[in-house]
Amino acid sequence: MIWRNGVVLARGAAWVGAVELEVELTDGAPPLGAGTRVRALAYTALVGDGGTDVVGQRVILTAAALARGLGTGGLAMVVAFPDSLPADPPPAPGHIVKARYTPTQYLTLGVDEQESPHHRVLATAEHLGGMPVVVADLHSAVPAILAGVRAVDPALRVAYVHTDGGALPIWFSRTVAALRATGWIGATITTGQSFGGDLEAVTVHSGLLAARHVAGADLAVVAQGPGNLGTGTPWGFSGVACGEALNAAAVLAGAPVAALRVSGADARPRHRGISHHSLTAVGRVATARASVVVPRFDGVDLPAEAAPTAGLDELIDSQLPALAHHHLRHERVDGLYDALLASPVRLSTMGRSLAQDPAAFLAAAAAGRFAARLVRDQESGAS
Repeated sequence: MIWRNGVVLARGAAWVGAVELEVELTDGAPPLGAGTRVRALAYTALVGDGGTDVVGQRVILTAAALARGLGTGGLAMVVAFPDSLPADPPPAPGHIVKARYTPTQYLTLGVDEQESPHHRVLATAEHLGGMPVVVADLHSAVPAILAGVRAVDPALRVAYVHTDGGALPIWFSRTVAALRATGWIGATITTGQSFGGDLEAVTVHSGLLAARHVAGADLAVVAQGPGNLGTGTPWGFSGVACGEALNAAAVLAGAPVAALRVSGADARPRHRGISHHSLTAVGRVATARASVVVPRFDGVDLPAEAAPTAGLDELIDSQLPALAHHHLRHERVDGLYDALLASPVRLSTMGRSLAQDPAAFLAAAAAGRFAARLVRDQESGAS
């Protein structure tokens, strides 16, 4: 842990649950010595926002990830405004503690706990009634999946189930804040140690049940937050847990749909075609049968500015034996590039844009479109 004191120079962007600050450090050794200016993030529900006169206030920061130059967690984090601590919250129900036994552990009302008005519903709920559950291993896939859903029916209600493999506070995600504000996401549910959603759940299982029976979702999208952890090894990746999420959807009688991580532009061979992370999580961790959406790129017209996808189908086909125990759903990606251009948030994965790596986003959008068609087919069968 690297601690620093600082003074706020300016207030930056703010969105639901978070505010950025420019801070000048007042102590410490290089590379974060006194006089260094840093970007700092304050989660307002935890530490407040410093009030209207935040400029000039003292702040206490942690900055270990920033000092190491990490992309994941590479910001200074505000621990406290020592001269303007938030007032105690009013008495309220809820005894679920998240980020447990850390200095900023968060006490909240879980949708599935005894004090919740939804406890009785979740105490008896045992299935999802066939609700499609699209699971992805990267947070950057979420808006692309939603673009695919909306290409079929913009009126479908989608719940985003945020797991705890990346950022624990959902407030870190400006993407989710914007998708929630524009109605692309109808409800957010934070599970495990993650927190800050419209609904809080103890597990992915109860989060999925809450999506269906409390939030009234037509389908759910499950992914970790920003800041995934990877080590360059097949098993040392936080997104491996998406295989367990597919299992959870199957156990609860949902319709698990795997959104494969695909790339035609990643410089690392292990991520070209289908990423080795998807081959591990979907191919080995997900033991329950899922619909694995296999994107088909050959013959699909893309704009001139988009990187080519030629040869990807052949590479992907060579990797499919690892997924053979699932239902392989081959989906052409026609029309999805235009759907992706309608996203209200910037599309970026591993620093690459839609034009730079269209395959990554088209694969995710294909999974969303497939899931939305499942909903439509279920509704047609019911009528």
